[in-house]
Amino acid sequence: MRTLTVSINEAEYLKLGFKDDKILFSELKEKIGIEYARTAMAKCHKIARETGLADMTMDEINAEIQAVRKNAKNCY
Repeated sequence: MRTLTVSINEAEYLKLGFKDDKILFSELKEKIGIEYARTAMAKCHKIARETGLADMTMDEINAEIQAVRKNAKNCY
């Protein structure tokens, strides 16, 4: 097994929830992946609020899904 040294600032260290200075690469990938997903979700929520999508009812959401599916069938 090889050892790779990576430096990050204290804020990122705490943000990613590290508890030890030595971790497996798979753990690093998982922590970074979770943070990317969290950031993407926050951006999606912001866009949904800004565009009014966050206020859609379940019936409106289902109607949109059905419309997209119907349109997709007509494309083929």
